Amino acid sequence: MSEPADGQPEAGANPSFWEQFGSLLLAVAIALGVRTFVVEPFRIPSESMLPTLLVGDHLFVNKFAYGVKIPFTETRLPGLRGPERGDVVVFTVARDPRNPGRICPVDRCPGKPTEEFVKRIVGLPGETVEVRPDGTVRIDGRLLERGDGGADFINGVGTELAVRDEDNGRCHYQVLDDRRMTGAVRRVKVEPDRYFMMGDNRDHSNDSRGWGTVRASEFKGPALLLYWSWDYNEGWLDLLNPLTWLRAEKRWDRFGDGLTCEARDAGEGGETPSRAP
Repeated sequence: MSEPADGQPEAGANPSFWEQFGSLLLAVAIALGVRTFVVEPFRIPSESMLPTLLVGDHLFVNKFAYGVKIPFTETRLPGLRGPERGDVVVFTVARDPRNPGRICPVDRCPGKPTEEFVKRIVGLPGETVEVRPDGTVRIDGRLLERGDGGADFINGVGTELAVRDEDNGRCHYQVLDDRRMTGAVRRVKVEPDRYFMMGDNRDHSNDSRGWGTVRASEFKGPALLLYWSWDYNEGWLDLLNPLTWLRAEKRWDRFGDGLTCEARDAGEGGETPSRAP
């Protein structure tokens, strides 16, 4: 290779430290920008959203859909659409460190540590949500129709849960019903700018039935799609062991699955649940 007459390397042959450092900063800034304003990853740690989401699923959250929340503020930029019934949403709740089992809406437990939950929107602002002991849900007195979803679902401890097809008037999806469980009627009036959230694993979900409704400002966004899925729910340190990656079962058939609820066919009726008998 020829060299310049002065014996110095050709310009650009060896980028300077500052050029490399600048490129690294740019890459980090782009990654952080995408995570803050476009999509964010989220891992499913529990069975509360079975059968829609399995433990070990990893999904992307669409932060652009409802409008990006400006960091460290309550301000949200205009989004593509508002939250809708049936959306699977990642949102923030608060947990009391002195009583780890106590969950509450962030605005009603100020100063408490926060964490992320994922549930489905069932009740919209201004509606009255009623959950019956048999697992059926009524919105302003109108029934969310349910049908037999086929074979039972076996959860992680071997319990057989009945699969039900639920139709909320906008779309349909599957939920689970534990035939052993009973309880009282729960009726909640959803306040303005708040949403009633429920897990699809209806009898094994810590949700709005227990700790209340969620403000729209706590929403990170609707779940977009699965980018990874495996039968693994241990600590992060175990991931340093290559054997962990080999032994954990990968669920290849779930990769790339979308997480929007299936739209009703054009001829199935209107946008409201059916009148309760």
